[in-house]
Parts: sequence; structure tokens; C-alpha cells
Amino acid sequence: MTGMERLSTRAGPVANEAVTTAETVTTAETVTTAELDEQLGWVRDAPRRSGRLELIVRRPAVGLREILEEGELSQAEGLVGDGWRSRPTPSTPDGSPDPDRQLTLMNARIALLVAGQPARRQLAGDQLFVDFDLSVENAPPGTRLRIGDAVVELTAPPHLGCVKFVSRFGQDAMRFVNSETGRALRLRGAHARVVVAGTVRPGDAVEMVR
Repeated sequence: MTGMERLSTRAGPVANEAVTTAETVTTAETVTTAELDEQLGWVRDAPRRSGRLELIVRRPAVGLREILEEGELSQAEGLVGDGWRSRPTPSTPDGSPDPDRQLTLMNARIALLVAGQPARRQLAGDQLFVDFDLSVENAPPGTRLRIGDAVVELTAPPHLGCVKFVSRFGQDAMRFVNSETGRALRLRGAHARVVVAGTVRPGDAVEMVR
């Protein structure tokens, strides 16, 4: 099945459906580097100016995911109800939430490829999965994207695969997204902050703000 065929068979979102992650997926079949290389052209072909929001995922607690039919983005909270504000971070001196890491966006095409099936995409831990070219060349830090009623701004901190990413998607997937090419394309995703609050829904357009 091609990448486009996989994306076209995505499961519809279910409001407030909690999905246990990490510990239950370590034995799942993982994608190989050869398979990812084969589909990289499809990932590169993601829309560069006007794309689509495919999936909204909220993380109310460690190990849980809620797939939402509608989400609220807030300048104070990021995705309202998400655990961003309550999670300590080493990126600030006092461990407080980093506003430059308020949200993460992930290219929905690479998310589907590493997950293997639509029902596993949310395990990546990102909040917004978009069919949009998030590469540094196309959308450098400071780029603003309108999604539904909200506007988010991509920020500079890199978003890289980690031990949890390996446990869910395998070693090859992590090496692929963390490679030089993967970093340039932001295959693991892009950090962002909310600059205009608003409602977002799967199917909303993702458009650059000029």
C-alpha cells in the first residue's frame, strides 16, 4: 500500500477517547529504513502553502492520549486540557513549561509511515498532525500557520526522536527522523507556540500567514 493510500484510510477521530501508549506497543512491528526511504518522496510532496489538519491529540496524563474531534488552542495552555503546563522540562532554568515548546506539530505522512497504521499515530506524542511541509526550508522558525480559528508560530528548538520514540516505532524510525535529512525536513516534528487562540478541528486548512 502506498503512503497516500494509507493516509486515505485513516480512522475517523473519536472525541475524548483515551488510548494507552508506550508500554503496550513495544512488540509492535516496526518500519525499516528501506521502507522509509522508499516513501520519502511522498513525504517531501506534502503541501507547502495550504495543507490540512489530520489529527488532534491531547495528553491529559503520562501514557494517555485523547483523540479529539475539536480542540481549543490557548496562549496560556497550548492545547487546552493537555499536560504541557504540568510537565517539568530541562529547557528552562526552573523547570517551568517552555513557551517555545507549547505544542508540537508532526507531518501526518511520516507519522503514518513510522506508525504503520492510522490507529497508532497518536503514540508519537505530538498534539497536531498536519498534512503540510514542516521542513526548515519551507517553514523556518517564526513562520506562522493559521489552523482553524487559531494561529501558531513555529519556534527554534529542535524536536528529536528519543527512547520513547524507539519503544513505539523502532530504532530505524528514530535514526531516520534524527538524520541530517530528517532534521532538515523536521520529520520528528516542529515545536510551536499559540499566538492567536481559537478552535481547531480535523479537516481544517493549515495555511501560512503572510
